[in-house]
Amino acid sequence: MAVLVDADPTSAGGGAPARPAVQTGRALAGDGEDIAHARHLAAGFLTRVQAEHGLPVSQRAMDLTQLVVSELVTNAHKYAPGPVLLDLRLTGDMVEVAVWDSNPALPIARAADTGRVGQHGLEIVMAVAQGFQAQREPVGKRITARIALADDPGGAVSGRQPL
Repeated sequence: MAVLVDADPTSAGGGAPARPAVQTGRALAGDGEDIAHARHLAAGFLTRVQAEHGLPVSQRAMDLTQLVVSELVTNAHKYAPGPVLLDLRLTGDMVEVAVWDSNPALPIARAADTGRVGQHGLEIVMAVAQGFQAQREPVGKRITARIALADDPGGAVSGRQPL
């Protein structure tokens, strides 16, 4: 569970160097403990971001990141056979959560229905993330959500924008 620190590709081409890219990832096998492992990986990653890189991470960002990780990994296990890849990366003042699975079908958010039991995970992710994207890959798909590290000074919980 190593944190990888690579040169930020946005610093190429001259100009002032950007801060290093900070990321971590894990392949999840598909057993019943994957969701808990993924949440712990996310919490540990953000804790290290604070401790080792001095970046502020609000409690809200910590909680929402773990929630998004949990929902995306749960959906991947539910709808796709085989392994799941989880990647966490800092992009500016956001944490980017990306989950790859083997099913190429893109998820569709369902219309709100107070009588529906379950199947609200994608709606939750889209409501709390500042950015959301679902894209097909050569094999499978990748779902990416971005969560702000700091609380919004205006008090907004979300403000989703395309990635």
